[in-house]
Amino acid sequence: MFMILIFRRKTSQKNYNMMVISIIKAEYIGEYIIQFFFSDGVERTIDFSFFLKNARNSMTRKYLDKNLFKKFTIHYGDIVWNDFELSFPIWDLHEGTI
Repeated sequence: MFMILIFRRKTSQKNYNMMVISIIKAEYIGEYIIQFFFSDGVERTIDFSFFLKNARNSMTRKYLDKNLFKKFTIHYGDIVWNDFELSFPIWDLHEGTI
Protein backbone atom coordinates (compact mmCIF):
# COMPACT_ATOMS: atom_id res chain seq x y z
CA MET A 1 0.00 0.00 0.00
CA PHE A 2 1.42 3.39 -0.99
CA MET A 3 0.48 6.36 1.16
CA ILE A 4 2.25 9.35 2.62
CA LEU A 5 2.67 9.49 6.34
CA ILE A 6 3.26 12.96 7.71
CA PHE A 7 4.31 13.28 11.32
CA ARG A 8 4.03 16.50 13.27
CA ARG A 9 5.63 16.67 16.68
CA LYS A 10 4.41 19.01 19.38
CA THR A 11 7.34 21.02 20.65
CA SER A 12 6.48 20.86 24.34
CA GLN A 13 5.53 17.18 24.51
CA LYS A 14 6.46 13.95 22.82
CA ASN A 15 3.00 13.46 21.38
CA TYR A 16 2.81 12.78 17.68
CA ASN A 17 -0.07 13.37 15.32
CA MET A 18 -0.21 11.26 12.21
CA MET A 19 -1.99 12.12 8.99
CA VAL A 20 -2.28 9.67 6.11
CA ILE A 21 -2.50 11.27 2.68
CA SER A 22 -3.65 9.43 -0.40
CA ILE A 23 -5.02 10.22 -3.83
CA ILE A 24 -8.79 9.92 -3.73
CA LYS A 25 -9.43 10.96 -7.33
CA ALA A 26 -7.47 11.81 -10.48
CA GLU A 27 -8.88 13.25 -13.72
CA TYR A 28 -7.15 13.41 -17.08
CA ILE A 29 -7.39 17.02 -18.32
CA GLY A 30 -5.57 16.62 -21.66
CA GLU A 31 -2.05 16.88 -23.11
CA TYR A 32 -0.54 14.70 -20.34
CA ILE A 33 -2.09 16.83 -17.60
CA ILE A 34 -3.81 15.18 -14.62
CA GLN A 35 -5.69 16.88 -11.81
CA PHE A 36 -5.27 15.18 -8.43
CA PHE A 37 -7.55 15.30 -5.41
CA PHE A 38 -5.93 14.26 -2.13
CA SER A 39 -7.48 13.00 1.07
CA ASP A 40 -6.41 16.14 2.96
CA GLY A 41 -8.37 18.40 0.58
CA VAL A 42 -5.38 19.51 -1.51
CA GLU A 43 -5.88 19.65 -5.28
CA ARG A 44 -2.97 19.69 -7.73
CA THR A 45 -2.78 19.84 -11.50
CA ILE A 46 0.39 18.25 -12.85
CA ASP A 47 1.77 18.27 -16.39
CA PHE A 48 3.66 15.04 -17.09
CA SER A 49 4.72 16.04 -20.63
CA PHE A 50 8.24 17.23 -19.75
CA PHE A 51 8.92 14.07 -17.73
CA LEU A 52 7.67 11.77 -20.48
CA LYS A 53 9.35 13.60 -23.36
CA ASN A 54 12.70 13.58 -21.57
CA ALA A 55 12.55 9.98 -20.32
CA ARG A 56 15.33 7.73 -21.57
CA ASN A 57 13.66 4.47 -20.64
CA SER A 58 11.55 3.07 -23.48
CA MET A 59 9.07 1.61 -20.97
CA THR A 60 8.42 5.16 -19.73
CA ARG A 61 8.46 6.79 -23.16
CA LYS A 62 5.72 4.46 -24.38
CA TYR A 63 3.33 6.54 -22.24
CA LEU A 64 3.72 9.36 -24.76
CA ASP A 65 0.92 7.43 -26.44
CA LYS A 66 -1.96 9.47 -25.01
CA ASN A 67 -4.38 6.56 -25.15
CA LEU A 68 -2.01 4.52 -22.99
CA PHE A 69 -1.28 7.47 -20.67
CA LYS A 70 -5.00 7.96 -20.00
CA LYS A 71 -5.32 4.36 -18.73
CA PHE A 72 -4.06 5.09 -15.20
CA THR A 73 -5.83 3.77 -12.14
CA ILE A 74 -5.90 4.70 -8.47
CA HIS A 75 -4.67 1.73 -6.49
CA TYR A 76 -4.59 1.97 -2.69
CA GLY A 77 -4.39 5.75 -2.88
CA ASP A 78 -1.61 5.86 -5.49
CA ILE A 79 -1.74 6.52 -9.24
CA VAL A 80 -0.36 3.67 -11.33
CA TRP A 81 -0.15 2.65 -14.94
CA ASN A 82 -0.23 -0.97 -16.10
CA ASP A 83 0.10 -2.73 -12.75
CA PHE A 84 2.83 -0.43 -11.35
CA GLU A 85 4.85 -0.28 -14.56
CA LEU A 86 4.82 3.50 -14.05
CA SER A 87 4.08 5.30 -10.78
CA PHE A 88 5.18 8.39 -8.87
CA PRO A 89 5.80 9.10 -5.19
CA ILE A 90 2.63 10.49 -3.63
CA TRP A 91 4.61 13.14 -1.75
CA ASP A 92 5.94 14.57 -5.05
CA LEU A 93 2.44 14.64 -6.53
CA HIS A 94 1.04 16.20 -3.36
CA GLU A 95 3.70 18.93 -3.59
CA GLY A 96 2.97 19.43 -7.30
CA THR A 97 6.31 18.22 -8.60
CA ILE A 98 7.55 15.16 -10.44
